[in-house]
Amino acid sequence: MRVAVIGAWMLASLVLATFLSAVVPSVGFAQRATPAVPATSSGLIALASAAGEQRQQVTVIDPEKHVMSVYHIDLATGVVVLKSVRNIHWDLQMSEFNGTSPLPREVRSMLDQR
Repeated sequence: MRVAVIGAWMLASLVLATFLSAVVPSVGFAQRATPAVPATSSGLIALASAAGEQRQQVTVIDPEKHVMSVYHIDLATGVVVLKSVRNIHWDLQMSEFNGTSPLPREVRSMLDQR
């Protein structure tokens, strides 16, 4: 059982590393901190960043479906955990949320007064 789990972990790590190395081949996986469009036809955008000393966070965005997924990877064990998935279509329809002054409508109003 343990051999099967380790084998599955190694396969999942290899697939994830291969995908991420195609995203930005010139930058090390652990150092990636900006989104990049992969060279493949999948159209996915991946962003990897440190999430503490023992964990890495990978955010995968599907711009076609307007879906964002967040994964945490334990650096000691390689365990990949899906933390959240969200359809961001309606989020992107808002003109403001949880903003601070000046809000977009306030800036627009100031510009219209010119």
